Amino acid sequence: MAGHSKWANIQHRKGRQDKMRAKLFSKLSKEITVAAKMGDPDPDKNPRLRLAVKEARGQSMPKDNIERAIKKASGGEGEDYEEIRYEGYGPNGVAVIVEAMTDNRNRTASSVRSTFTKNGGNLGETGSVGFMFDRKGEITYPASVGDADTVMMAAIEAGAEDVESTEDGHVIWCADTDLNDVATALEADLGESESTKLVWKPTTTTELDLDGMQSLMKLVDALEDDDDVQRVTTNFEASDEVMAQLEEA
Repeated sequence: MAGHSKWANIQHRKGRQDKMRAKLFSKLSKEITVAAKMGDPDPDKNPRLRLAVKEARGQSMPKDNIERAIKKASGGEGEDYEEIRYEGYGPNGVAVIVEAMTDNRNRTASSVRSTFTKNGGNLGETGSVGFMFDRKGEITYPASVGDADTVMMAAIEAGAEDVESTEDGHVIWCADTDLNDVATALEADLGESESTKLVWKPTTTTELDLDGMQSLMKLVDALEDDDDVQRVTTNFEASDEVMAQLEEA
C-alpha cells in the first residue's frame, strides 16, 4: 500500500496539483452532500458525514466549502446521486475498483467502460475483482506524531487491527464498521489525522515493472479525471526501484 502514497506524491510533483486539488474538493463536497442528505446534517449524529468532513479537513478543504456542501443537502439542493461500484482489469491484469457517484447511471457506465478500453483494460462484472480486496478503515498520520511504538500502542488502545509505519508516516487499519470509533479514539490520543476513510485493501497484488506502472497510471489518471468517479483502487505492487524510476520519468 505504501506504493499508493508514493504514487500520489509523483502525481502532485508532475504539475497537476491545482487541477487535482479543485477536482478533489469537488469530489469531497459531493461525498459530504450525499452523506448529509442520507442522514442527519449534524456530523456528531451522522457517522458517515463526520468521516466525510474529517477527510475533507485532512485534505485542507476550506471550512466554507464544507459548510456550503452540508447546507446544500439541508436545503434539499444538489442532485440525487446514486453510488455505483465498477470492477475490471487494467494493463497486465491489475485489478481495478472504481467507486462513482452519479445522477446518470448510463453516462457513467459508458464513460468508465470506454476509459478502460482506451487504456488497455477491460470492465468486468461486479464481483469480478472484488474478492481480491477487503473493505477496511484506513487512518493515516504523519511520521511527526510519534515513533512506531507510540502509534502502535495508541492504535491497540483505540481498537485498530494493524499499523504500518514507515519514514513517510503511519497507516492504521481497522474493521470498516469500527472506523468512526477508532478514528475518534485516535484523535483524542494523537490529534487530527491526515486522512480517515473507508478503502478497498488488496489481499493479493500484481507486481509491475516500469512500463506496466506507466500504463496503469494512464488508466487511473483518465478514470480520476471523470467527474462522476470518486475513487480508484488497484492492487499493483512495485519495487522501490520502479517507483524511483517513475519519479524521474
